[in-house]
Amino acid sequence: MSKDELVRDVALQLRLLQQSFDAFDEAAAARLGLNRTDLRAMDLVLAHGGPLSAGELTSALKLSPAATTTVIDRLERVGLVRRTRDAENRRRVLVTATDAARAIEQDIYFPVGAAGAQALGKYDKDQLSTILDFLQTARQVQENQTARVSMTPAPSPLLGSDRSRTTAGSQHRSQ
Repeated sequence: MSKDELVRDVALQLRLLQQSFDAFDEAAAARLGLNRTDLRAMDLVLAHGGPLSAGELTSALKLSPAATTTVIDRLERVGLVRRTRDAENRRRVLVTATDAARAIEQDIYFPVGAAGAQALGKYDKDQLSTILDFLQTARQVQENQTARVSMTPAPSPLLGSDRSRTTAGSQHRSQ
């Protein structure tokens, strides 16, 4: 297999991996009766390990403060997070995972980590270093492309239509 063919296969496998992550998140959200944004928020709070400020959660979710408040309200209502005031800054709201959220983490997420660790057991230290380097590189590429797409203005709806392409092509041919 040529290097180009291998690169194509890696790209395909990454696309399939992303789809499998999406399918897992969708299944977890459905099982818990949450939407994907609420699930992501719960995951961020769990991953933080301690209290996370509402502002930090807003930044991580890339939502408005009002939308984040709504997410926190829903998670608090179902008992997955607790909202408290920061003792040092009473205007600051802290969000903490509850025992119920930690139980969900044990039930849903820890088995994924254990299965992943077991699957990685077949690789030696040098191979794992290469895998780690690849994942860090892939994440950086993805973050750069996310920034690119976020900063690029959306095309005009007319530019994306078949009619505008036909018209533009017709104009080009008639010149």
